[in-house]
Amino acid sequence: MINPTTLIQLKAYARQDGLFLGLFWTASFALTMLDPKAIWGNLLAMMTPFFMGWRLSAFRDEALEGVISFRRGFAHGIYSVVYASLVFALVQYVYFRFLDNGVFMGIINDGIMLIENIYKEQGISTAEITQTVEAMQSVTPVQWTFMLMMQNIFIGFFLAVPVAAFCKRSNLSVTP
Repeated sequence: MINPTTLIQLKAYARQDGLFLGLFWTASFALTMLDPKAIWGNLLAMMTPFFMGWRLSAFRDEALEGVISFRRGFAHGIYSVVYASLVFALVQYVYFRFLDNGVFMGIINDGIMLIENIYKEQGISTAEITQTVEAMQSVTPVQWTFMLMMQNIFIGFFLAVPVAAFCKRSNLSVTP
């Protein structure tokens, strides 16, 4: 049976940790957009599971006296990712709507041009590649934001599993 008090506590910590995770992703995104050829933004993004584990461990140690089940850790991870995705979606919308000036599509175009020969070897014509690029350029800031938010939630769901498994702790101490 679910205790309402523990659920409220879990959600409160997850909102706080979601804000921190959203800011972490914002820093990663900003580094990527400022210098797309540098690895710092991508490296920071790859640190997400470690950041989630750090925040889950803090929740476990501060609020739960060092004991957390896999299920509660997984729930914390899911809630945190959803809240972080909402915060990050707001940041991304503002960026795409007011600040981008074509930088994001430039990064995508550069990536497509780098692997254009691979596409051609797979039998994809230049016309199809051009058509795909044009379709991507017609995507609105709201659509980009929504797609990336859903991607973050999807990936976060899978990241929450190993983080919760790694951070879970049962009460091993036996008191006489």
